[in-house]
Amino acid sequence: MISKNIFVPFFIVIPLLILTPVNAYSQNDYKKLEDVKGLAVGQKIPTIEALNQFNQVVRLNDLLSEGPLVIVFYRGFWCPLCNKHLSDLQQSLEELKTKGVNIVAVSPERPEYLIQTLENTGAQFTLLYDEDYEISNAFNLSFQPDQATIDMLGEMLSVDLTKYHSDESQRLPVPATYIINSDGMVVWRQFDPDYRKRSEISEIIKNIPQ
Repeated sequence: MISKNIFVPFFIVIPLLILTPVNAYSQNDYKKLEDVKGLAVGQKIPTIEALNQFNQVVRLNDLLSEGPLVIVFYRGFWCPLCNKHLSDLQQSLEELKTKGVNIVAVSPERPEYLIQTLENTGAQFTLLYDEDYEISNAFNLSFQPDQATIDMLGEMLSVDLTKYHSDESQRLPVPATYIINSDGMVVWRQFDPDYRKRSEISEIIKNIPQ
């Protein structure tokens, strides 16, 4: 209950409003790579919904009602290692399906570029648009690369993250893999800040809950 005796002078309120940042998620709040730890085994994933490559809303809870989930975070269609990893998943898709899992790949790339990933990899599983990095933030995977990394991506791969990704922050996700059981709990993960290290299909299959 607010006391009726409280009085805040107008001249005090105005400076406070001026000093309040417009965007609570300013660039200074973005994590560095070394500060990103990833959602841990034993933690529960949040309620998530996002658009897929066909502009349809996908709810992870709906997919979990069908069985465990394999969630793969990738950087974008422009990333050769990401394309290779998703292609490997596609090649093993039938074997993975026999284990009763759904595959979901998540990226901050805009919906029009999800289609490019689809063409690059032949993926016949769900690709999700991580708008505003909400999913990778929830999994503690989103980070702000240093300028040297951004320059390297531009020079070697002609990558323009401000064009391809959800916003102009140029953030990236650590390309991690998670296995989620039907209760929404993380039961296995592959997490490594080194983007060159990805989950092995054999390890994913071995760790799918029965």
